[in-house]
Amino acid sequence: MRQETVLVPGGRDVETTLDEPEGGATACVVLCPPHPQHRGHRGDDRLVAIAEYLAERGIAALRFDYGDWDEGLGEREDARNAVRWADERYETVGIAGFSFGGSIAALAAATVETELCAVAMLAPTVELPAGLNAADALADVTAPTRVVYATRDTTADWEPVVERARELGVDVVEMESDHFFLGRFGDVAEAVGSFLVDGC
Repeated sequence: MRQETVLVPGGRDVETTLDEPEGGATACVVLCPPHPQHRGHRGDDRLVAIAEYLAERGIAALRFDYGDWDEGLGEREDARNAVRWADERYETVGIAGFSFGGSIAALAAATVETELCAVAMLAPTVELPAGLNAADALADVTAPTRVVYATRDTTADWEPVVERARELGVDVVEMESDHFFLGRFGDVAEAVGSFLVDGC
């Protein structure tokens, strides 16, 4: 796997790590980190595990850091800009994220003009400070979508997202874990990564 630091244009300071298979890739998945005010960043262990899983199967991953905190609005735009950057360079593009990033992934997927191959939300929370609602956004996501949640998660308000996902017929996977999936990064990579590989 090759790693490269990339700056994504768009008016905000968004630095990324591009993880690419040695033989190159035709597909790329944008990976959205958890809440930046709670030390969320592109080096998050869950995102790295997913990126490595994808790279081993011929898919690139673009892990990014958000620009300055903007209540979820700027962070959604960071994700959309990362998708646009990937769309200019790869045949197919997907998006996924963990926690706050899972919500951002859905919000970006629902509003970006790029046709996505797959969307995955890991332990998403329903509402962001600016009033953006991830459960509501699911109805506007046209790509195949999977929601993965932890049964012992007391950190994120995931129940409304999972309930809405089931109403819409979205693929839902539950894991016996806490919010952070400690000791289960391999299982997380399989649950999220396999869906993205199949879709993209």
